[in-house]
Amino acid sequence: MIGFLLIVAACAFWALDTLIRYPLSHLLQNSFVIVFYEHMFLSLLLLAISFKSLRRFKNIKLNHFMSFFIVGGIGSALATLAFTKAFSFLNPSLVIILQKFQPLFAIMMASYILNEKIQKEFIGWAIVCLVGAFLISYQDIVLVVREFTNIKQLIFHERSFQGYMLVLFSVLGWAAATVYGKKLVNLGYGDDLILTGRFLTGFLCLLPFAFFETTLFTHDVDIYAKISLMVLVSGLLAMYLYYQGLRRIPARLCTLAEMFFPLMAVIVNWIFLGASLSIVQISGAIILVAGSLIIQIKQY
Repeated sequence: MIGFLLIVAACAFWALDTLIRYPLSHLLQNSFVIVFYEHMFLSLLLLAISFKSLRRFKNIKLNHFMSFFIVGGIGSALATLAFTKAFSFLNPSLVIILQKFQPLFAIMMASYILNEKIQKEFIGWAIVCLVGAFLISYQDIVLVVREFTNIKQLIFHERSFQGYMLVLFSVLGWAAATVYGKKLVNLGYGDDLILTGRFLTGFLCLLPFAFFETTLFTHDVDIYAKISLMVLVSGLLAMYLYYQGLRRIPARLCTLAEMFFPLMAVIVNWIFLGASLSIVQISGAIILVAGSLIIQIKQY
């Protein structure tokens, strides 16, 4: 239970991060810049923190390196960019809805890659949790349904294929990051090395794109200050809690705990932005919490 709660706590900090991230994204009109700065700052910070432990990377095995690459290069960096880019090709609400299927891929990967035993009872209650997560984000579903009269243009248009491929890449990338993060834990890597490897490989994967970005390092000091705060909250603190939780529970439970992010985002908007909570969202929260508790109590 403690591991599950640690990941839920990480979700809470990720939700708090949106109070800075979304206004900053609208201000800069360039999500790549934010993702690049985050990975650069975190790489430098974590290299300093884990300096004495870095010798373990000296003779790293190829399969260990590939795990770091999947977690950082694909999951942390490229999947994030792909998800953001998908908004240019598809209806944003449709993109968010499709992303909700990520836990299903993570559960399948956990079974195949980590040999985690997936009981049929677990699958049933995981679907219940997924329904709860969908209800929490029901407003996105409503926006898509309102376009039903023009559903063909909404879902199938000349640029839709690129959008679906980008969403699929991001969903698979994030699911794989959870599973291979657990694999690195099982291989005996400490949180400091996992975090360092995650953000350093992510930064190296983003570096080639940086040469085509002319606005890098041209921003005001307050922009860097806000990004630094995001780095500490959603990067260092939240990810530390996340991997502490991942040490204590299987990857299949971790991906269910990640479903609490939209719930935490709704709560943050309610507390800090005065957004109202609908009966549908409250019902979804109850279903998500109930399903998660039953899985924990029954130890599926």
